[in-house]
Parts: sequence; structure tokens; C-alpha cells
Amino acid sequence: MCAVKNQKRVLLLMSPATYRAGAFLQAAQQLQLESVVGLDLPPTLTEYWHVPLGLDFHNLEQSLQAIIEYARQQPLSAILSVDDSASELAAYACKALNLPSNSPQASEAARDKLLMRQLMSAGGAPCPIFRNFKLHENPEEIAQQVSYPCVLKPRRLSGSRGVIRANNQDEFMVAFARLKQILLSEGEIEVEASFLVEDFIPGREVALEGLLTDGQLKVLTIFDKPDPLDGPFFEETIYVTPSRLAPPIQQAIADCVATAAHSLGLRTGPLHAELRVNDEGPWMLEMAGRSIGGLCSTILEFGSGMCLEELILRHAIGEEVTTLEREQQAAAVMMIPIPGAGILKGIRGVEEARTVPLITGIEITAKINNALVPLPEGSSYLGFIFARGDTPAEVEAAIRSAYSHLHFDVRRELPMLHAISAY
Repeated sequence: MCAVKNQKRVLLLMSPATYRAGAFLQAAQQLQLESVVGLDLPPTLTEYWHVPLGLDFHNLEQSLQAIIEYARQQPLSAILSVDDSASELAAYACKALNLPSNSPQASEAARDKLLMRQLMSAGGAPCPIFRNFKLHENPEEIAQQVSYPCVLKPRRLSGSRGVIRANNQDEFMVAFARLKQILLSEGEIEVEASFLVEDFIPGREVALEGLLTDGQLKVLTIFDKPDPLDGPFFEETIYVTPSRLAPPIQQAIADCVATAAHSLGLRTGPLHAELRVNDEGPWMLEMAGRSIGGLCSTILEFGSGMCLEELILRHAIGEEVTTLEREQQAAAVMMIPIPGAGILKGIRGVEEARTVPLITGIEITAKINNALVPLPEGSSYLGFIFARGDTPAEVEAAIRSAYSHLHFDVRRELPMLHAISAY
């Protein structure tokens, strides 16, 4: 993007596989900001791929120095991590350059589920009973110590990856072995790595999208998740807004999230929270110092057509954002689940699905002849279905109808994927 005089410059940190790059880059262009991409890429490949700033997100010190040196030549107005992968790096860089941001400690707490749980519990946010165990510990002994049903969770993976429910000791042993394989494949060191075991919280799951300003939470929307998420894995599918929960329950959700954000030390920028709601009220599951993932943000519009990414960028560069009310029309998105491990050979019914009333778009993001790996090992979806209408019930029904038209040809003869799915 070409720079103009007095144009503000924003550094967007992102991983190569992110779904979110296009939306943020387009929003920056709409606001006439100069956007610079800081990509998680080995520096040796930076020039080959024509990336202005190649960074190794795993090497925090080296990446931080690279950003500081870049900013000396090209001053920055804001630094944002587009997804979870660089939130801590963004916080350290903002601190070094005296730019508004959450503290590095708060950013770490929003990434590390153990620290998150410890701070939320201490801060008064209702959350599951949890225990931390080392990966090298004897799983049979652990299985005898925990209560059931329980949920095993990796400390730093996102998108429900590695999250597995166990209803008894036998299921715990299988879940532990599977989680251990996932963590070791991520480069975790067995004698150092740990994981959480939490009590399973029954109830309806919801998500809250918010924006923090000086520690004050503004709720942008609350999403209902109408499909039950009871395990053994926790693959999210449909999000619907506005929520159909009663106003007092929605207020209790907002209060719970505000308490949790304060306990983590989050004070500024976007916030995405996941909660369960049952007869005892809302329970915090997770919180991230970023906006909603995937392509889900495209169903959100504010004021006179402002997208979520534009709202976030305006806030990041210090503009006063007065129009935070979401449009009144109901909206829904479905993250199309992967039906099983294998190679995607074909997709049928997309055009029929697009003709379903209230469907506004279908994006198939999975590539033909590419391997599909479902949860808990996988971290992606087949694509997204979008709908808008007068009521939440109507858009949910439209999404389900469109999905019923889709048929995916997945060849399951891959030995390696068979081994993973059967583990």
C-alpha cells in the first residue's frame, strides 16, 4: 500500500495460515492507513515472498528487536496481532515503542490457560475447578485423582484443538495419549510441558465480542451457539446473533466477562470470550485479547456499515469510536465441520446451498486434494456459511438448510490419517 503524507502506519502481525488478513488489510485501506504486514516467516524467506517484515514469532527477543529497528525508519501508529499467534509480541513491541496496548503480562494471561484460570479464580470470575499436571506424570495416577466428567486442555493451543472430554478413567487414558501426541507434535518438551484437567461445565455455550477502552468493556454482541457442545471434542459450528437469552442473563454474561477481563489485566482493544450458561449463571471458559476468529467477523456491521476490523483499527490508532451499536438485523455463520480424516476429493451442492433464502454467502476454504484433519488434532474448517434475516430463528434455519445441501467427498485411505483418527 502506498504511503501518503501524514498517513498513519499500522503493523499487522499475522501467521501465513490466518483467515483474517484480508479483512484487516481491506479495513486499513478503507481508513487510508498504511498497513505493514509482519508475517511469521523465517527471515531467509522474507525477500523471496516479498514480505516487508518477516518475523519468527517463536523468537520473541529477535522479533521484538526487528520491529523496533523497523519503527526507527518507519514510525508506527499502532501494532495489532491479527490472531493469537503474536499477541504477546505485539504487547512487548507496543511497550517498547510507547504505543497503546495491553501489558505483556495480560497478553500472556490471555494465551496461557493455566495463568488465565489462576487469575480468573483469584479475581472472582466463575470458572471450572481445574488442576495442572505435567505431561511426563503417570496418567493412571492422574486418572484416579480427577473427578468425572472432566476436560483435558492444552495450555496454549486455540480453536478447541486438543480439548477432549473424558467421562471415566478409561476415557481419560485414551484422551491423555491423544493430547500427549498433539503436544509433542507441536514441539513441546515432555519433561517441561503441562496441561489442564477441568471439571466439565454443563449448559449452553455463548460467545461475547467486546471492545475495551481504559479497562471499560463495551459489549459489541453476544452470540448463541445453538448446537450442543458436550464432547468428546468441542468443534464449534453455528454462531447466531442477537442472542435469544433473556436480557438479565445477557447482562450477567457481560458482567462475568468484565470481571474476567479485569482479573487478567486486559484494558484495551478487542476481546473475544467463551462462556457456558446454566441454572447457576454464566461460567468463564476462555478469553482472548483479539476479535472473533475465522471469517466469522463478516456477519458483524456497526453504525452505517462499519465492519469489525475497521472498528478495531479506529480504536487502535486513537480515534474516538462513537458508533458501537450493531445493526439490528439477525445474522448467523456456520463453521463447516470436517466430517473425518482423509483427502478432500470433491464438493457437491454449493450452488444449491447458495439459493437457500437468507443465505448471503458460502466460502469453501479447504482445498481439493488437500488432507483434512478433524479435531482434536486439526485446527481448521471446510469453510463458512453466512446468513442474514429478520430473526435469529430464521437465520439459524437457513444455515442448517444450506448445510444439508453440501456433500463432501473425503477419501479416508491415508494410512497416517487412519492412525491419527484411530489413536
